[in-house]
Amino acid sequence: MSDATSNTAEAEADPTDCSACGTPLESGDLRCAICGKSAPVRRYDLGTTQVVKILRCTGCGAAVAYDPKKQAPSCSFCDSVVEIETLEDPMEQTGGYLTFTVTPEDAKAQLQRWLSSLGWFRPSDLSSTARVQELKPLWWVAWVFDADARVSWAADSNQGGRRSAWAPHAGTTEFVFDDILASASRGLSAAEVGVLASGYDLMTARPDPEGAENATIEQFDVQRSQARKQVSKALNEMAHNRVQQSEIPGTKFRKLQVSLVLQNLVTRRLSFPAYVMAYRYKGQLYRLVISGQDKTLMSGNAPYSQVKIIGVVGAVVAVLAFILLLIALAQ
Repeated sequence: MSDATSNTAEAEADPTDCSACGTPLESGDLRCAICGKSAPVRRYDLGTTQVVKILRCTGCGAAVAYDPKKQAPSCSFCDSVVEIETLEDPMEQTGGYLTFTVTPEDAKAQLQRWLSSLGWFRPSDLSSTARVQELKPLWWVAWVFDADARVSWAADSNQGGRRSAWAPHAGTTEFVFDDILASASRGLSAAEVGVLASGYDLMTARPDPEGAENATIEQFDVQRSQARKQVSKALNEMAHNRVQQSEIPGTKFRKLQVSLVLQNLVTRRLSFPAYVMAYRYKGQLYRLVISGQDKTLMSGNAPYSQVKIIGVVGAVVAVLAFILLLIALAQ
C-alpha cells in the first residue's frame, strides 16, 4: 500500500484503540466492531451535525455529490431522473479517490473491440453500426478492509469413511484478509463490480479526485452498522470459500459449517474510477461499464441476432427430423 493510501486511512481513522481487544476505533463508533465494548466518549463527537446535499436517483437509488455547476439532472448509472436530497450526519465519507488511467478515447476504442469479439450469435454489423450515445466518467464507492480471523469449520468428506461413504472432519485455522473489497455502490450491480474489482491499484488513491473532469462522484449513504454487516457477510463468504479450497480433506464434501471470529478489523472507504457508456444499435440503447484503470475489464449487454438464432434452431430441428425419419425407415 502506498504512503498516500496509508496517509488517507490515518487521516480518517481515529487513533484510539479498544481497551478490551485492541481493535482500532473510528470516529463515530459507539462500540467496538469486534468485541462490542463501549467506545470512550470523544469531545469532537458531541453535538456535531454535518449537512450535505446529494442527488438521489429515482431509478437505481444511487447517491451522487451535488454541484449545480457540474451535475446534470440525470443519473450517470441508469439515466433516470435525480432529485435533491438533504442528509444529516452522513455516517460514511470516502477517504480517497483512485486515479483514472484509462482515457475516454481508450474506452470508446475498447467498446468497438468488445463488440467485435462477442461471437457469431450477435448481429454481423454490430461493431460497425453501433454508435456511442454517451460516455460518463464516475467514481463508485466501496469499503476496503483488512482483518485477522480465527475460523472453525466442520464438514463430512469422502476421506477416511471406511465402510461409510462419508466421514466427519473439523478444524480451526487462522486467515488473514488484506485489501478485501465490498461494494457500497447502488449504481453498479454486483456482477459489474465483480468484473471491475480485480483491476484496481489501491496505491493510486489520492485525497482528491484526479484524472477525469466533470465526473460523477457517488456517495456513501448507508450507516456504518449496515456497512459492517456487508463487510461481515463478505468475510464469511471468503472464509467459506477458503475452507473449501484448502482445509477439507478428500475430493468431495457435504454439510460444511463455518464459524468466524474477527480480530483487528480495519476498514477504509475508497472511490473507484469507471466509465459508464451508453451505445445505440438500431434504435435500442445498451450499456457497458469499463474500469477506469484497466480497459480490458468491462461488463455490459449487447443484442443477439434473432435471424441467426432462428436459423440455428431450424437447422437443429431439421436434423432431428431427418434422423427420426431414417430410424422409422430402418424399422
